[in-house]
Amino acid sequence: MESQRNILIIALLLVSFLIWQQWTTKDAQPETAQQSSQTTQVQASQGDGDFIPQGDLANGEGEVPTDTSATTAKQNLITVVSDTLKLTIDTQGGDVVRAELLEHDDSLDSDDKFVLLANNANFVNVAQSGLIGRDGPDSNIAGRPIYHSKQQQYVLADGQDSLTVPMTFTNDKGVVFTKNFTLTRDSHVVNVSYAINNQSGEPVQAQLYGQLKQSVNSPDGKSGNMLMASAYRGPAYSSDETRYTKYDFKKVQEANLNQSTEAGWVAMLQHYFVSAWIAPKQEQNQLYSSALNNRGQAAIGFKAPLVTVAPGTEQTLSADLWLGPKLQKKMAAAADNLDLTVDYGWLWFIAQPLFKLLHFLQSFAVNWGLAIILTTFVVRGVMYPLTKAQYTSMAKMRMLQPKLKELKERYGSDRQKMSQGMMELYKKEKVNPLGGCLPILVQMPIFISLYWVLMESVELRHAPFILWIEDLSVRDPYFVLPVLMGASMFLIQKMSPTTVTDPMQQKVMQFMPIIFTFFFLWFPAGLTLYWLVSNVVTITQQWYIFRQLEKKGLHGNKNKAES
Repeated sequence: MESQRNILIIALLLVSFLIWQQWTTKDAQPETAQQSSQTTQVQASQGDGDFIPQGDLANGEGEVPTDTSATTAKQNLITVVSDTLKLTIDTQGGDVVRAELLEHDDSLDSDDKFVLLANNANFVNVAQSGLIGRDGPDSNIAGRPIYHSKQQQYVLADGQDSLTVPMTFTNDKGVVFTKNFTLTRDSHVVNVSYAINNQSGEPVQAQLYGQLKQSVNSPDGKSGNMLMASAYRGPAYSSDETRYTKYDFKKVQEANLNQSTEAGWVAMLQHYFVSAWIAPKQEQNQLYSSALNNRGQAAIGFKAPLVTVAPGTEQTLSADLWLGPKLQKKMAAAADNLDLTVDYGWLWFIAQPLFKLLHFLQSFAVNWGLAIILTTFVVRGVMYPLTKAQYTSMAKMRMLQPKLKELKERYGSDRQKMSQGMMELYKKEKVNPLGGCLPILVQMPIFISLYWVLMESVELRHAPFILWIEDLSVRDPYFVLPVLMGASMFLIQKMSPTTVTDPMQQKVMQFMPIIFTFFFLWFPAGLTLYWLVSNVVTITQQWYIFRQLEKKGLHGNKNKAES
C-alpha cells in the first residue's frame, strides 16, 4: 500500500465531504411564500384547531390576534441601553423590534454595532411577547395594547447593576398590566415580566407567551460560498424530549410544532449569534411554530400555563429573553442546553474538548492564532505514537517491495494466490499494510471538528493573528497561508518517495497540492493556519523518524526498494 497516496485521497474525500454538506444545505432551502401558499391552505383546513391559519400565534385558552407585526402608522418607540445591549421597544405590544450588541462590531473596523433584531422593510426579525387568554390585553380584537412609558430613553448608569423599564396599560375594567424589561450589567439576558394588578370585581384570566418572528429569506440572499458550509440560520428549541433540535423554516412550513414541556426554550439561530425565549421554569409550557406565508415569515414561540388572578390581588408572570452571541458558559447559566446552540455537528464530542483546549491555551497566549498553533502542537504531540507507527509501516512496506514484486512475477494473474502470498509475507515480516492510514484516519475527524469550532466560536470572530491576518474566521485576504500550505504538502510528497508506477496516478498525485491549495483559498484563515502548522510538524516528525529508522537499518534500503 502506498501510504502517501492514501493520505491525499482521504484528505480529498474530506474536502469533498465539506462541499457536499454545503450543497445539501442549499438544497434544503425552504420554498418561497408564493410556492407554499397552497400547502398552508391545506394545513389550515386539516389543522387540529390549536393554531390560527396563517396567524402569528397559537390559540390557547384565549386567541391571539393574527396581526402582531409590531408596526403601526405612528410608532412610539423607546430606547433602553445597558453596557451590552441597546434595545428599541415598540409601545404597541411592547415588542423588541431592534437589538444592537454593543460589544460586537457589525464588520471588521466598523463603527456600527452588530444588529441582532431588526424590523425593516426587506427583513423582519423581532422578539414579541404578551398576555393572551380571556382577559389578556393581547387578545383584544381591536388590536394589541398600547403601553405608556414615562421616558423615551433609559440608560444603565455607571455603578448601577440593573435597569428596569416599566410600561403600563389599563383595560376598560380597571385592571392594570405593567410590562417590565429588566437588563443586568454584563449580561445578555433580558427579563420580561407582567405584573397583573386586578382591582376589578372579577377574576382575571391571562396566559403569557413569547415568540420570535423572522423573515424566511435571508436579507442578502446568501447562504455561504460554494466551497464552505454555511452556519445554520433558523428556528430551534429544547424540551423534555430533546435537549436541542433544529426546526428549520422548511419544517415550520410543513408542520406546526406543538409540544408540551417543563421549562424549555425556543430560539432563532444565526452565525455566531442567537435570540431565545426561555420559558418559565418548573411550569408546563407549550412550544409552537407557525408559518406566516402571506408575509414570507415564520415564528417559533412558547405559551406558559393559564393563570387566574383573583379580585383585589396581584400576580407576576415572567420569562427571560437571551439576545447575544453564542457564549457557551453564559448561555448554559441562563438555561439548560442553551449552550448547545453552538452547534459542532455530529463530531461534537471531539469539538467540545478541542474548543476547551483552544480556549485554555488562548488564556496564556492571548492571541487566538498562537492558540491555534499551540493546539496543533498538542494534537500532533498526542498523535505522535500513531505517526511513528505510520512511517515505520511505510519504511517496512518499501523494504518489502522487491519481495512483493517477486510474488507478482510468480503468481501472475492468479489474484487469490497473490493475496494469500501477500498476507503470509505481511505476517512473517510483522507488517500491517493499513498502519500508514491510521493516523490520517484519526486526523480527519479532528480536522472536521476544528473546522466547526472555528466556524461556530464567536470568540474567533474578528480575532486577529499577525500582520495581514485581521480575522481568523474568514479567508486569508492575500491567500498567503493557502499557498504556504500547498508548498508544505508538496514538500511532504517529495520527502515520501512513491512506489506508484502508473503514469496517470503519478500525475494525479503531483497535482494534489495544487488542488488542495485551490480548496483552501476559501477556508477560514484559522483552519488553514492549523493545516499549515500541522504539515510543518509532519515534515519535522517525518525527517526525525526516518533518521531513527535509518540508524536501525529499517530505512536504509529505501533507494533499493524504489529502484
